[in-house]
Amino acid sequence: MKRAATTTVPTPAGMNGHQTLSDYIRDRFDEFSRSQKDVAQYIVDHLDEAAFQTAEALARRASTSSSTVVRFSQALGFEGFPELQQAARDEYRRRGPDAAENGAPLFALDQNEYEAALGADYVNVEETARKTSRSDVEAAIDAISTAEKVLIAGTDQMAYFASYLRHLLMLLDHRADLVASPSQDALSRITRIDEQTLVIGLSAGRPHPLVLRTMKLARHRKAPTIAIVDATLSDVSKLAQTTIYYSSNTPAFVRSHVALLSVIQALAHGVYARAADRHADRIKAFRLK
Repeated sequence: MKRAATTTVPTPAGMNGHQTLSDYIRDRFDEFSRSQKDVAQYIVDHLDEAAFQTAEALARRASTSSSTVVRFSQALGFEGFPELQQAARDEYRRRGPDAAENGAPLFALDQNEYEAALGADYVNVEETARKTSRSDVEAAIDAISTAEKVLIAGTDQMAYFASYLRHLLMLLDHRADLVASPSQDALSRITRIDEQTLVIGLSAGRPHPLVLRTMKLARHRKAPTIAIVDATLSDVSKLAQTTIYYSSNTPAFVRSHVALLSVIQALAHGVYARAADRHADRIKAFRLK
């Protein structure tokens, strides 16, 4: 009886010196087109989906097309998406049993849409906490606590969260302004950025040009900067001195912002804790607790 031949998926020559697909993507990130960067960001931060989802499903999550996913695979040196997916599975398995355990569903396997969305949010908060750098968080809280003024940039779906962060900081008597749209007032706030202005940029997926413009100007004027993003390879984080990552994976038709809300409230609480005695009476007057 002939033994069935085993097929070995060829890996790109450039990966020979890399341990993982994620490392390989990070090293080549600047070579990709704009749409390919969307795919790259999503794969690096959601390796489990790249390992087990179809190209079509992955494309929907990365807000792009399945043809872009295929072209991205080929740009990496794979024959197509199946070969890239095999590399993703190999990396996922090498992460050990804890990886599968941490991503286990909260509900039964036959969960409905409601339970699937709640389960994803649960995992998002856990994933955000797991990837949190204490030094980055401390640096962000220090920067907010000592800033003379704060400018928070967030547009479209991020506008609400930028506004909420501003609200929390103003409750703590911090001077905070908002850039949420390309209005004349917002543009004038951007032009007033100086070295005493802390600029915080919020981004989900591909960053809005206005947020990028704000962060670039802040960098040019040597202003301190913080990025709060759901992609570790985000262009916003590249312009920031400190980056706080949150996970936004979801089976729903919009990104999950549960972890983002937790991050914002946790940062505000950190600022409060730096001078709790001074803030306590003010917060009590607002009857917030």
